[in-house]
Amino acid sequence: MSINSRFTVAIHMLVLLSLNENKYYSSKFIAQSVNTNPVFIRRILSSLVKANLVTTQLGVEGGASLAQPAEQITLLDVYRATEPESLFTLHHSEPNMHCLCGRAIKPILGSIFTEAEMALTQVLAQTTLAEVKQQIQNNTL
Repeated sequence: MSINSRFTVAIHMLVLLSLNENKYYSSKFIAQSVNTNPVFIRRILSSLVKANLVTTQLGVEGGASLAQPAEQITLLDVYRATEPESLFTLHHSEPNMHCLCGRAIKPILGSIFTEAEMALTQVLAQTTLAEVKQQIQNNTL
């Protein structure tokens, strides 16, 4: 099973934009950095614009730019903009209530999943784009 990459690609895009916050970058330029199709980048940009993380400008000098300073954008902001659904989902149909496992599994997993998502959001809320950018700038690979 593959995991959705929108969140990871969105962070990549935003950090790229944060390297020069006063410049607009085209979806083609961003796509080259991510090594993907500009159409995929534009779809993610749409979500980031709706979340007020990115602003876009049309025209020859147009493209995307951060809507706010990188120090004010947390990874949780990016996660919420790109992953509108819960990380974990329960059964789509009701399990068998006559089965010991079937009648107990949903409330038990629901509690565990809620706790796991709370831990995830807490970690993401503590990290800003500026911190990721700084780590990239310090990287000596």
